[in-house]
Amino acid sequence: MSISWGTQYAKLKTNLRLAINRLKLVEKKKTEMALKSRGEIADFIAEHKEDRARIRVEHIIREDFLVEAYELLEMYCDLLLARFGLIQQMKQLDDGIAEAVISILWAAPRVATDISEFKIISDQLTLKYGKPFAEAARANQLEFPAKVAPKLIAKLSVQAPPKLLVERYLIEIAKSAGIPFTPDPNVMREDEVAAAEQMLIDFKNQGGQGYGWMYPGGGNQGGNSAVPPPGPPPDGNASGGYYPGPPPPPPGGFGSGGYGGPDYGLGGGSGGYKAPLPQMPTHNGGAAANVPFNYPRLSQTAMT
Repeated sequence: MSISWGTQYAKLKTNLRLAINRLKLVEKKKTEMALKSRGEIADFIAEHKEDRARIRVEHIIREDFLVEAYELLEMYCDLLLARFGLIQQMKQLDDGIAEAVISILWAAPRVATDISEFKIISDQLTLKYGKPFAEAARANQLEFPAKVAPKLIAKLSVQAPPKLLVERYLIEIAKSAGIPFTPDPNVMREDEVAAAEQMLIDFKNQGGQGYGWMYPGGGNQGGNSAVPPPGPPPDGNASGGYYPGPPPPPPGGFGSGGYGGPDYGLGGGSGGYKAPLPQMPTHNGGAAANVPFNYPRLSQTAMT
């Protein structure tokens, strides 16, 4: 006896609602158990049984991750209920619910032990969108129209939690209980090295590699390095602020000596601007008023 799609839609909607209620109950239960376990871990730390405490902390971390994954799935179920019309009225998977559908199909086999409703939800979505699509979603092989949520994959991972995260949990648990605790120095040293490397990366990304961000065109021909400006003048007159370096070279036509060099006003240089020769100052009401200093036939009487 075949079942009409209307009955299956009703079944899908009912199990979505049941799954949300079950998820909330499981989240609450696991959170309470984790709080209780934290007290036991604090006792292990007080008794200097750090190795046992670390093992228990790994279990707590997995439970915390699982609770976060359940919260994501609860959100996806809410989304499908809110947009249930897109499931009923459209034959193809709508982009607005694609990530939710694909993530639920992928997570269903992994959470069906605690939330049995997800098996029914997965079966109904498989009937709706086809078996090949559902199998590709469960294997996380889809790229379009969406992929499995990366955060959900990370929270449902079966890998052991990082050692650094374990130490941080122990530090917080001991701090909350008022118990002295010394974390593993080797693990914390790795954290310090990673933090220092991250700071260096951020420093470079923000243009902190010397003067490169101030002088983007400097450096070698490839433009990979920047040349910093020269330091303040040796007479020590710099005020301690930013020193822009020496003035730029003069424009063409001022001679090879730059400003005030040997070619200035003496007819040398590249044929540009030539300043006039300095003139003799006036004497006794205008005598020798416009005679150059270096005029070769300057009379002796004109100087008196």
